[in-house]
Amino acid sequence: MEKVYKVKANDLDDRFLTELKATFRDQEIEIIVSEIDETSYLFKSPANREKLLKAVDNIKKRENLVEFNSDDLT
Repeated sequence: MEKVYKVKANDLDDRFLTELKATFRDQEIEIIVSEIDETSYLFKSPANREKLLKAVDNIKKRENLVEFNSDDLT
């Protein structure tokens, strides 16, 4: 069985370990820890990649930007 957990390091606690033990019981498991690069993940999809690169280009050219006042959000 393979199971992927995506958590922030600060969210690791005894509950996580308890769930891990309950899921795999007496089996030997391997734990691999890696930092997630969200940009790489988003670039995996060709459509996402194109949209993100276009957005970066728009920012550089100062085109198609939406301006807002953060005070209006509250």
